[in-house]
Amino acid sequence: MKTALFGPPGTGKTELFRALGQNVSARSDRIMVKVPEPRLETLVEVFHPRKVTPTEIEYVDIPGGSGKKEGLEQRVLSEVRPCDCLLAVLDGFSGFFDPGEQWREVETELVISDMAVAEKRLERMRADRHKNKDLVDPEEQELLERVVAHLEKEEPLRTDPALSAAHKLRGFRFLSAKPVLYVWNVAESELDSFSLPADGHAQGHVVLSAHLERELAEIEDPQERQAFFRDMGIQTSALEKVVASTYRMLGLITFLTAGEKEVRAWTLPRGDTAADAAETVHSDIRRGFIRAEVLSWSDFERLKSFKRAREEGVLRLEGKDYVVRDGDIITFRFNV
Repeated sequence: MKTALFGPPGTGKTELFRALGQNVSARSDRIMVKVPEPRLETLVEVFHPRKVTPTEIEYVDIPGGSGKKEGLEQRVLSEVRPCDCLLAVLDGFSGFFDPGEQWREVETELVISDMAVAEKRLERMRADRHKNKDLVDPEEQELLERVVAHLEKEEPLRTDPALSAAHKLRGFRFLSAKPVLYVWNVAESELDSFSLPADGHAQGHVVLSAHLERELAEIEDPQERQAFFRDMGIQTSALEKVVASTYRMLGLITFLTAGEKEVRAWTLPRGDTAADAAETVHSDIRRGFIRAEVLSWSDFERLKSFKRAREEGVLRLEGKDYVVRDGDIITFRFNV
C-alpha cells in the first residue's frame, strides 16, 4: 500500500519527505518507512532474538504543483490517484497563507476532480444506453448518480462509507474517497499552541515543524537525539505520529511472530483471517495450513511466556477463518 505525499510548492513537503526517509537521496521519490512498534521491544526482552524486523509502509513524493493560490495541477492529482492514502502538507509557518484555507482548498479540489470523473462516466453511459441498454450496468449507474449527488453537497466521498467502499466504484480511484492525513507545518514556536481541526471520518490532522523534524533526522547518535528532545521539551519525534496515523488510516493492523531466531511485526489489512496472515508470512504456509496458535498481546504482556500461557489456557488454537486482531502473536502449524 502506498501513501502519496503532496502539497503546493513551499509548504515544506520535500523537507518532511526527506525527514521521513532519514535524509534520503534528493533523487529518490519513494521511501519505505519503519512503523513505530513498542511491542517489539517487549518481545526482544523475552526472546533475545538474532534479528528484529518491524513493519514498513511506503511513501511516494509527488513533485511539483501550482502556486499556493493556484491550486494543485491536474498532473499532481493524476499521480496521486493510484495511491491508497493521501498525506497533504499545509503551510502554517510562512505567514503568507492561511493553512485553514489551504486545507479547505485541497478538499474542494479532490471533490471537483471526482465530480469530473463521475460525470464523464455517466455521460458515456447515457450515450451507450441510447445505442443498447444492455451495454450499461444499472447498478454502476445508480452508484455513480449517488456519487454525484453526494459531491454536489461539497462533501468528500470518504464521509459516506457505503460509497467509498463500493466494489463497483474501486476502479475509479476517487480521490475524495481515500483516507487523508493533513500535516500542518508550523513554526517551532507554535507547536504547543497551534489548534488543529477535529479529525473526521478517514481524515486526520497532525501538527509539526518539518524543519525541526529534518534536524532530528540528521542526528544519528541516540543519546544526542534524546538530549535534543530534552532541550526542545518534547518526548518524541512528531514523525512517529505521522507514520502511526498513516498506518491506521490505511486500515492496517499488526500481528507478531516471535522466537529466538527472529522477532517480527507483520502488516495485515483489518478484518483479514488467519489464512491471510499465513500467506503474508509465506504462500506455502497458507497452502499447508493446519492451525494457528494465537496469543493475544494483553495475555502475553501479563504472562511474558508461551509456557505459562499454555498452562493458563489462554494460548488458543484457531482455524483458517479466525479474524486476526491487532497485536496477536501467532505460531502457524502447517504441512506441505
